[in-house]
Amino acid sequence: MVGVSPSNEIAQKTLTAHPDRFVGAFEIEPNKGIEGIREMVHMYEKWGIKAITAFPCGYFPQVPINDKKMYPFYAKCCELDIPIFCCAGIPGPRVPFKPQHVELIDEVMYDFPELTFVTRHGCEPWTALAVKLMLKWPGLHYSTSAFAPKHYPKDIIDYANTRGADKIIYAGYFPMGMHLDRIMTDMQTVPFKDEVWPKFLRENAKRVLKLT
Repeated sequence: MVGVSPSNEIAQKTLTAHPDRFVGAFEIEPNKGIEGIREMVHMYEKWGIKAITAFPCGYFPQVPINDKKMYPFYAKCCELDIPIFCCAGIPGPRVPFKPQHVELIDEVMYDFPELTFVTRHGCEPWTALAVKLMLKWPGLHYSTSAFAPKHYPKDIIDYANTRGADKIIYAGYFPMGMHLDRIMTDMQTVPFKDEVWPKFLRENAKRVLKLT
């Protein structure tokens, strides 16, 4: 999954040349209001994006996960039947963390029961809460982006090995922070059960992103 935008020619060329290997995702800007919705629809119609992404703590001004500025984007995701991948938990940059508190997801899933919401970047230090919410809401998932496999939270590994095999999705962080060689070397020590691996590495993403 690669980030594509109206100005990102490299991503556009990648999607055009290798549609069998890459899918597009669009980073929304909720502070733009209806213009942001128009951009999202344009990227869906022109580039066939399979998801949108969001960084609540990174917007200026910040836009919490449950902020009503986000609601039109959640509604449009339901209408287009695509997921949102949204950062949750303490962010790496030195900005206030409150917009990404995992508890905020509960209200969103209540208001949008059809939404497929995938957390990014760890949900720490509220991984136990994230698990409880995934048990509660069918559309809520967790991706392992930005974490080296040896640092996957124990709560998430235990959940995948018990009731959550269909909810945990592999995601890397290349080229932003970790090379694929590092990720896949560390991956060999992750204690997932044998039956979890196919879902974690492939099947869950195929289902959420609706890949053939």
